[in-house]
Amino acid sequence: MTSAVAIVDERGVITGWSEGARSLLGHVPGEVVSRPAADLLASPLPPSALRRLAEQAPWHGVVPARHRDGRTLDVVVRACPCPVGDGQAQWVLTSPVPDGPSPSGEENTLLRDLTLSQLPVAVAFYDRDNRAVGANDVIARIVGLSEERIRGRRLRDFLPSPAYDEFTELQEQVVRTGEPVHVVRYLRAPGESRGRAWSVFLSPLKNHLGQVRGSSVVLLDITEQYLARQRLQLVNEAGNRIGSTLDVARTAQELVDVVVPRLTDYASVDLLEFIPRGEEPPDGPLRGPITMRRTARQAESDVLLGTMLRLGSKVEYPAFAPTAECLATGRSAVYEVNDSSMARWRAQDPERATRLLRSGAHSVMVVPMRARGVTLGSVFLGRTRHPEAFTQDDVLLAEEITARAAVCIDNARRYTRERNTAVTLQRSLLPMALPHRPALEAASRYLPAGGRAGVGGDWFDVIPLSGARVALVVGDVVGHGIQASATMGRLRTAVRTLADIDLPPDELLTHLDDVVIRLSCEAAADADIAGDIGATCLYAVYDPVSRRCSLARAGHPPPVVVTPDGEAAFLDLPASPPLGLGGLPFEAYEVELPEGSLLALYTDGLIEARGHEIDERLGTLRQTLTRPARTLDTLCDDVLATLLPTPPDDDVALLVARTRVLGADQVATWGLPPEPVVVARARKQVTDQLTAWGLDESAFVTELVVSELVTNAIRYGRPPIQLRLIHDGSLVCEVSDAGSTSPHLRRARSFDEGGRGLLLVAQFAWHWGTRHAAQGKTIWAEIPLAA
Repeated sequence: MTSAVAIVDERGVITGWSEGARSLLGHVPGEVVSRPAADLLASPLPPSALRRLAEQAPWHGVVPARHRDGRTLDVVVRACPCPVGDGQAQWVLTSPVPDGPSPSGEENTLLRDLTLSQLPVAVAFYDRDNRAVGANDVIARIVGLSEERIRGRRLRDFLPSPAYDEFTELQEQVVRTGEPVHVVRYLRAPGESRGRAWSVFLSPLKNHLGQVRGSSVVLLDITEQYLARQRLQLVNEAGNRIGSTLDVARTAQELVDVVVPRLTDYASVDLLEFIPRGEEPPDGPLRGPITMRRTARQAESDVLLGTMLRLGSKVEYPAFAPTAECLATGRSAVYEVNDSSMARWRAQDPERATRLLRSGAHSVMVVPMRARGVTLGSVFLGRTRHPEAFTQDDVLLAEEITARAAVCIDNARRYTRERNTAVTLQRSLLPMALPHRPALEAASRYLPAGGRAGVGGDWFDVIPLSGARVALVVGDVVGHGIQASATMGRLRTAVRTLADIDLPPDELLTHLDDVVIRLSCEAAADADIAGDIGATCLYAVYDPVSRRCSLARAGHPPPVVVTPDGEAAFLDLPASPPLGLGGLPFEAYEVELPEGSLLALYTDGLIEARGHEIDERLGTLRQTLTRPARTLDTLCDDVLATLLPTPPDDDVALLVARTRVLGADQVATWGLPPEPVVVARARKQVTDQLTAWGLDESAFVTELVVSELVTNAIRYGRPPIQLRLIHDGSLVCEVSDAGSTSPHLRRARSFDEGGRGLLLVAQFAWHWGTRHAAQGKTIWAEIPLAA
C-alpha cells in the first residue's frame, strides 16, 4: 500500500502534490497546487482538528474529501507541522492509498444495485421522513409491489393494516433516537399466502458527523426457527400442565386445553370405556366397531364447541372410520375433509360426517393414545381458522404431547384401580348395613379422602349387646392406604370380640390399647411397613331400659348430643390418650339420655379443614345437627353437604343414632330369695307374664331356661338374686346375683346328677352369655319366639 502526500503552507494553500495523492483523489498536481486545501473538503474540519492545527500540534482523523469525479471519500489523514523559520511552519499531510484502482461512480452504483437485488434478505432504505428511497426485489415481492411503486411512499401507504402500524412507530423512534431496534413478529404480508416469522432490524443511517439521514429496514425470514421454538415451548407447557392430578377426565381436559388454539382450532379426547373405571385393558387387538366415551373437548369458540359431542357421550366408530383405522394400525393420520379416503366414512356415518362438515374443518388429524403397550383411546384435532393443513411437523408435535398425556392418563387409570381396590376393601370391612335394634335408630356415612392420600382407616359399627343394649363405635387408624384399611379391619374385629364379652367402655379400650401395641410391634418387625401404628376410638353403650349411656374415648373427638327440645352440646368426656401408647388409664363417663335424643359420633376428617379453625367447624357441626330432618339419612347428608362442600382431605366416618326407651310394659323384674322352692314360683310368674304379652307358645322353652338359670344362681351364686324378662321383638331372660363366678359348659357323665343345665340353655336359646358388673354378674339368654 502506497501513501498520498500533500504539502500545505501556513495560509492553507497546497504547495506540493504527490502521485499517491493523484491516485487517491484523481487530481493532477497542476489542478490543485496553489489552491486552498479547503476546496478539496466536502465539509469543514471538526473543531478539535482546527484547535490542534492552531496550536501547530500533530493531528490525525478522517476527513471527507471530494474526488475528481464528484464523489465524496472518507480519507484517513495524518497532519504533521514542519517548521520553516521565522516561527512559520508548513504542514505535511499523509494518507494511505489502497492498492488497485478505485471504482468509478458508475461502478459503485452498479455494485450497490447488484447487492440490493441479489441479497437473499429483504432490505429497504428510508429518508428522515420515512419515505422509501430504495428497496430490493425480495421486499418488493413480499409486499406485492414493484420498487418503483414503493419508492417515495411511507410504510403505512402500501401496508395500511394495524398489524404494521408498529413498524412506522419504530421507524420514527429510530430516526429520533439514532438507536437501532430489533423485533420478531409473526405476520402475513399482502404478497404472501401464509404468515411468516420475521426478524426485523431497523437501523439509523448516519453521515460522518453522526447525523441521522434516514433509516434502513432488514427482514430475515426465521419461520422455521420460530415454529421450532414454538413447538418446543408447547411441548414444555404440556409437560407442566398435563397430569397435575390423578383424575382421568381432568388429565384429558388438560391435554385439549394445551393444544387449542395454538396447534388446532378444536380437539377432543375419546377413551375406551375401561379407562374411567380403572379396569385392565381387554385382551387382543382392537378390531371391528370401537366404542369409546367422549372424555374431553375444547374449541376456540363457543359456536364451534356447540357442534361437538357432549362430555360423557358414548361414541361408536365403525371399522372403516378414520378413528377406528388409526387405533387398529397404531399410527397417526392426517385427512383433508374432501379426501377420497373419507368418502366411505361420510356415506356410512352421515351424522358424524355432517357434524364435521358443519364445524368448517378443512384438515383433521387423529392420534392414537397409547401408554406402556396399552391402547387407551384417541385424540381428534381439526383446523378451521388455521389456513394451513396439518404438516408432518404438526403430527410429530401432536404425538409427543399425546404420548405425555397418555402416560399421565394411564397413571390415573392405575391409581383409580388401586384406589377402587382399597375402597372396596375398606367398605367390605365396614358394616354392609346397620342392624335394626329396638334401643335406637341409626344411620351412617363414610367418605374416603378426595386427594392423593387414598383411603384411610376410619371405621364405625353398631353392635347388639345383651339386655337389649347397643354399642356404638367410631375409630380412626393413623395413616392412609391399604395398610391403614387392614389395621382398621383388625381393630374392628377386636372391638366386636371384646364387646361380645360385655366389657365396660373403659376396660374395652384398655384391651384394645394392648391390641394396637401388639400390632405396632409386629409392624416394627416388618421392613415393608413404615412407622408405628396408632389409632383413636370412641366407644359408647346405650341401655334402653335405664336410658343410661356409658362412654369412653381414646384420643377421639367428643360426641354431640341433641336433646328432644333441640339443644345441642358436646359431651364432656374425660380426655384419654390415643391407642398404642400403653400404660395410661381410660375413664368412662355415664349420662342419662331422654327418649328421642340424638347422639352423633364422627372422626376428625369431618371437623378438620385447611383454612378453618377447629372451634368454627365444631360450632357448624352442632348447628347442623339441630336442623329438622325427615330421616337420619337426610340428616347425615345435610351434615356432609354443610361441612364438606368439596372432597375432604382425610376420610370421614359419621354415625348418628336416635335413642328409644323400652317401656314398663316391655320389661318384667322379680326379686327372688335364695331358696330352691322359689324356682317353681319363678316359672309361674314367667308363664303369667308371657300370657300377658301373648307369647304362650314360647312358655315351655322359657320356663325351662328360667328354671335352669335360677337354680344355678341359687346353688352357685350369692344373694340378692333377680329375674328379668325383656320383650323387645325378641325375648331375653336375665338372672343376676352378687357372685362373681362365671358358669361354663361341661360334659356331664352318664351317672352325674348335674352339669346339664347350661347345655339345655345353649340348645334352646339363640344366644346366651355372662356379663359382669361392679358387683356380681348376669346370666342372660335370648329365646326364640314362636312364628
